[in-house]
Amino acid sequence: MPPVDIPGSKSLTARALFLAAAADGVTTLVRPLRSDDTEGFAEGLVRLGYRVGRTPDTWQVDGRPQGPALPEADVYCRDGATTARFLPTLAAAGHGTYRFDASAQMRRRPLLPLTRALRDLGVDLRHEEAEGHHPLTVTANGVDGGEVVLDAGQSSQYLTALLLLGPLTRTGLRVTVTNLVSVPYVEITIAMMRAFGVEVGREEDTYVVPPGGYRATTYPIEPDASTASYFFAAAALTGGEVTVPGLGAGALQGDLGFVEVLRRMGARVEVGDDRTTVTGTGRLDGVTVNMRDISDTMPTLAAIAPFASGPVRIEDVANTRVKECDRLEACAENLRRMGVHVTTGADWIEIRPGTPRGTEIRTHGDHRIVMSFAVTGLRTPGITFDDPECVRKTFPAFHEAFEALPLRSGA
Repeated sequence: MPPVDIPGSKSLTARALFLAAAADGVTTLVRPLRSDDTEGFAEGLVRLGYRVGRTPDTWQVDGRPQGPALPEADVYCRDGATTARFLPTLAAAGHGTYRFDASAQMRRRPLLPLTRALRDLGVDLRHEEAEGHHPLTVTANGVDGGEVVLDAGQSSQYLTALLLLGPLTRTGLRVTVTNLVSVPYVEITIAMMRAFGVEVGREEDTYVVPPGGYRATTYPIEPDASTASYFFAAAALTGGEVTVPGLGAGALQGDLGFVEVLRRMGARVEVGDDRTTVTGTGRLDGVTVNMRDISDTMPTLAAIAPFASGPVRIEDVANTRVKECDRLEACAENLRRMGVHVTTGADWIEIRPGTPRGTEIRTHGDHRIVMSFAVTGLRTPGITFDDPECVRKTFPAFHEAFEALPLRSGA
């Protein structure tokens, strides 16, 4: 079958927009993701006074190492966690008064470890309502730099935001991290900073970022590995074959590691230099897997788990409870509604083999819940969604692309 065209990575696009805005010169992003989250990030940059030129296949950003062009701005971050966490950090390096707010869903998500670290660095930052949540105002006067301790147990995005800020500080930054989750996302950040001319050092649990700023570049965006997980899982579940070009052995994104879980379950996996192919073999074995580093793909595995020959136990995923929704509980709830036996703990979920029955999936407005249970629907007739269009957050054309797959029950 023809290769599957997966849109660009949300994680890479958000980081690239920050780096491009902070760099000296004009940066061209090639095949960035166009979705609600990334459009919201780009629009946020525009509200801060950055110039962002957008065509279908490339975005160009005029960098401003000195910070936002406007002395005052009001930025709405929509549902985007990267937008809501990265843009206030970028604004802190400038000079002016910048207010940030977000959707009701994003307002519920935590920010305090990051905003506490920014305050420790001397940033004048005020939460207007609930402490540690949007809305917030940054009264920026640049950031001197120095040393800070960060609890990154809820999200690696807190560390990424500080690392991205480091070269914009006057003296550089030393960030000592405790309880870090989703380590591969930090590795993405460091690799991308290198592409923009900055080398991050590491001394055990301390990351060392030099001052000096970024230089503009042309940066191609990889296909989104988290999005690819639904298509790879579809192949494993139905006995079909899916090839995703642009994701191979050199990929930055840790979520490509999901295919190794599928390999352990019995699928055939080929990872080439610039593409990955998953072929279903007609069987899925039970598995116990630690998904701390690839937790965005936890719902994908949960959605195919009932079809395995034995229990599927997913461990060390407490941070999935503070995503767009409590993903661990949302997966358990929907599987139980389908008649599947599920048990959960604070940071784990175990799913027994069963025959799911069709039901309306309660999405909680979370794009990953929709896309994961769309895979279940390949073997379970009658699955619908209470909010199918929330996929616009990362993949507006998901339903059309998924429907076009020649993979169905019994395929």
